[in-house]
Amino acid sequence: MNEKLTMFKELTEAKGISGNEKEVREVMKKYISPFATEVYTDHLGSLIAKKVGQEDGPKVMVAGHLDEIGLMVTRIDDNGFLYFQTIGGWWNQVMLAQRVTVVTEQGDLVGVIGSKPPHIMPAEARKKPYDIKDMFIDIGATSKEEAESFGVKPGNSVVPYFEFQPLKNEKLLLAKAWDNRIGCAIAIEVLRQLKDIEHPNIVYGVGTVQEEVGLRGAKTSTNMIEPDIAFAVDTGIAGDTPGISANDADSKIGKGPQIIIYDASMISHKGLRDFVLKTADEHQIPYQYATIAAGGTDSGSIHLTANGVPALSIGIATRYIHSHAGILHQDDFDNAVKLIVEVIKLLDKDTVHQITFD
Repeated sequence: MNEKLTMFKELTEAKGISGNEKEVREVMKKYISPFATEVYTDHLGSLIAKKVGQEDGPKVMVAGHLDEIGLMVTRIDDNGFLYFQTIGGWWNQVMLAQRVTVVTEQGDLVGVIGSKPPHIMPAEARKKPYDIKDMFIDIGATSKEEAESFGVKPGNSVVPYFEFQPLKNEKLLLAKAWDNRIGCAIAIEVLRQLKDIEHPNIVYGVGTVQEEVGLRGAKTSTNMIEPDIAFAVDTGIAGDTPGISANDADSKIGKGPQIIIYDASMISHKGLRDFVLKTADEHQIPYQYATIAAGGTDSGSIHLTANGVPALSIGIATRYIHSHAGILHQDDFDNAVKLIVEVIKLLDKDTVHQITFD
């Protein structure tokens, strides 16, 4: 496995639901530190890697979020079964019978999400998605006391379990938590490719926390950085699987990064969007347009910071997001990095002023 795939494996397999991102933050820190002038965190735990090109140049933020969707233990019943609160957006139909990892101070526990079997349910009930509030996690404990002796207590993180795996077509990569470890990987690779290149600005590669529960780490990290230009790099919907019409989503994996022109949290900054598209055309970098009618990215918080920050979200089309396993295409990663790097090379003071005020 090459260095890039090893990085993908370590990032995606790391456990880091919203509010407990320490493990994945350490992975990102390991990979990004060699290319940064300085690495630090804000008080919520977002990782900030600063790379100085020109000391008095504009500040450019490239942010992926560290957190993944997961669950939190809320109570243990007398028979040792765990009940939970969802962390981030889950769809009932992708949850049952899935393996999870319960993170405790005594170590990780294997569990499975369980429910009442359909064989004993009324016919009408079997036709409906099973209610999340009636699901539980089975860790093999026989009592509340035994579960507690394993280290389980309310507040424990519960993380989807899935191993990173390239598919037979090795361009396609299967893993949990692509949303949004791929954005973190892009921030790392952008700084790596800028390592020995002069650029007229200061670049911040950021891994934000708590995106899935309200774009929270983007607020604090952006307040700390005070960027002049910002990119949120996240996953987007792939519309290339059966049952999805072009009106639902028309992006295809492998056809280039998505330029998010609209989502529920922001309208992309026209000046920055036009500049990025012009740069992509000049360098023959493929891209796709996308909108997200019912969701947002860290740009939603970033662009409202202080007096406002020109921001653009760039997406990587991904199949089956917000489930245990997603699929994306390596070429989209490579082209997203190439596009952001080429844009950063051009973002001097005059260009940023023109983008912001013209």
